Amino acid sequence: MVGWKRLPKQVQTVPGALAAVVLATVVTLAFSLPVATVEVSGLLDSIQPPGMDAFGELANPAIFGTIVAFTLIASAESLFSAAAVDRLHDGPRTEYDKELMAQGAGNAVCGALGALPMTAVIVRSSANVAAGAKTKASRVLHGVWLLLFAALLPSTLALIPLPALAGILVHAGWKLIPFREIVSLWREHRGEALILVVTAVSIVAVNMFEGVLIGLALSVVKTAWEASHLKLEIIDKGAGPVQAYLSGNATFLRLPKILDSLEALPQDRPVELDLSGLHHLDHACRTALENWAERHSAVGTEPVRVTEPVLVTEREPVKAATAL
Repeated sequence: MVGWKRLPKQVQTVPGALAAVVLATVVTLAFSLPVATVEVSGLLDSIQPPGMDAFGELANPAIFGTIVAFTLIASAESLFSAAAVDRLHDGPRTEYDKELMAQGAGNAVCGALGALPMTAVIVRSSANVAAGAKTKASRVLHGVWLLLFAALLPSTLALIPLPALAGILVHAGWKLIPFREIVSLWREHRGEALILVVTAVSIVAVNMFEGVLIGLALSVVKTAWEASHLKLEIIDKGAGPVQAYLSGNATFLRLPKILDSLEALPQDRPVELDLSGLHHLDHACRTALENWAERHSAVGTEPVRVTEPVLVTEREPVKAATAL
């Protein structure tokens, strides 16, 4: 598959993935390799609607954790796949809300029939794009072909080695990794690059479910760290007012650090507090700064002079009314 594009164009009319699966199947049969193959059972045998005992499991609180985990992972996988497919073509963009609603409706039917939950898969989607698909009928027909093969040629599908399908998945995922951009990504956003590498390695080393879960957990930790990032710079020239510059996100997570630094300022000197570098100032920090300013001014020094922050909202920039 890696070298398929280097072959003559006449050969490339056959998809590289199909040629790879056929070759792997022939080699497995020719040498009688002890390799696991696809297991195909009758479609009617696969339909196993849950009984009343299955509904009784809803009384177990632990099952809701599994439900939430599957929901998050399935939704994330579908959204990631949709975003990746959008990068492969110039046609209409994905309507993410509609995509998730359709997935939820489909999974409700799958659950009623006793089938596994479904998600968008990059391999099938990229195959449609590579084949020149232009309309939504391509994904419907893709499902129709899978249904026909499973119903009419189950014995043929049972010859396909599972490692060959795994190789196709790895190859498809490998092509989506922006290797040329990783160097610049590492220079500008090391956290993003680290999450990308750890998630990719985890998916290959463990499995898709836990790999994506690890990536999501790292993203949450990174977001929480950035949301609480705060820089406090104190400039004391020995004479005149002491200047304190706050920049970043002032949240309650960084409140002890802010107060410890401000309380350490000289009590007999005027203070200029510059908040113009703040992107976010929550209520807890606002109240704490007001109380500190009152205490500092109560000892007889000049009132604390404050440069108001300009906080950007979704509509327009508004000046925060921090009456310190």
